Amino acid sequence: MKSLIAQSHPLSDPKAQLDVINNKTEKLKSLEKFEDKLEEIGLEPLKPTGIEIFQINVGYMCNMTCKHCHVDAGPDRKEIMTKETLQYCLDALQDSDIETVDLTGGAPEMNPHFRWFVDEVSKLGKHIIVRSNLTILDTRKFEDLPQFMADRGVEITCSLPFYSKRRTDIQRGEGTYDKSMKVLKLLNSIGYGKEETGLRLNLVYNPVGAFLPPNQEELQQQYKERLWNDHEIVFNDLYTITNLPISRYLTFLVESGNLEDYMEKLITAFNPGAAQGVMCRNTISIGWDGTLYDCDFNQMLQMKTNHGAPDHIKDWDLDKLNNREIVVDQHCYGCTAGMGSSCGGATV
Repeated sequence: MKSLIAQSHPLSDPKAQLDVINNKTEKLKSLEKFEDKLEEIGLEPLKPTGIEIFQINVGYMCNMTCKHCHVDAGPDRKEIMTKETLQYCLDALQDSDIETVDLTGGAPEMNPHFRWFVDEVSKLGKHIIVRSNLTILDTRKFEDLPQFMADRGVEITCSLPFYSKRRTDIQRGEGTYDKSMKVLKLLNSIGYGKEETGLRLNLVYNPVGAFLPPNQEELQQQYKERLWNDHEIVFNDLYTITNLPISRYLTFLVESGNLEDYMEKLITAFNPGAAQGVMCRNTISIGWDGTLYDCDFNQMLQMKTNHGAPDHIKDWDLDKLNNREIVVDQHCYGCTAGMGSSCGGATV
């Protein structure tokens, strides 16, 4: 099998990705359109419960090339949100009661306007989450950022595939685990992960293979025990996130012959309770070029907001977006399988 790390942009065309997902799953006896499943439980059309989280992908550039990355991020990506588009985001937030701004990438820290934007959002009194890969904070150019973010009360949510070195390095590259432990210790030293400081530090678990995440609470306890016993590292919460069949992970499923089995797992594990709490109901996703999406996964498939809602940040209209119909397809089974999946972990 080809190395996924070596591939540049596997199945990079969004339409091709959707075609592969739908064509490969036609043979499944359990196949049912996601919309039909929602109709069975009274959620079709899927509607927002009210936008509470303003999630911005500030660019696909990253210092890493992880096997599971649904963004297909890496050092070669040039898509970066401009200061003009970031200002449109600030304008939308200015008179909004949306409380949380969630910055993602790529490595969001690599956007050249990152520090300016965090400062401006802080002035608006919004809570900021930065989704970090940890290793970026172990480079000279970004070594000031842990204290910078602590001074502004930024919540840090970071990827750590497992509490052991071997499994982490398999998924994210050799040396990742040691660098991650170094940065986590640094974050702890300035107060992150300690309840009394209010500086929240969360970890994210993605499965390495073609399976669903285990129980989030049980895995969190395992992480806490191992990281404390092995490194005296503490953190607040662990989020388990299901890998959706998009980009590099879709390529892995196709090349390993696991796509049909994986889609069947997702479909048969459909949980009505998880569907109630999917992140697209309280989140709006803004792409690096300002395009609006119902979620980060739809963004990667270029499935824009629709049904009368604006599809670009410069045309922001909170009322229309709060009353839109959410665009769905077969990949959405990933967020409703088992205990559910969102950027904040399990949904039930």
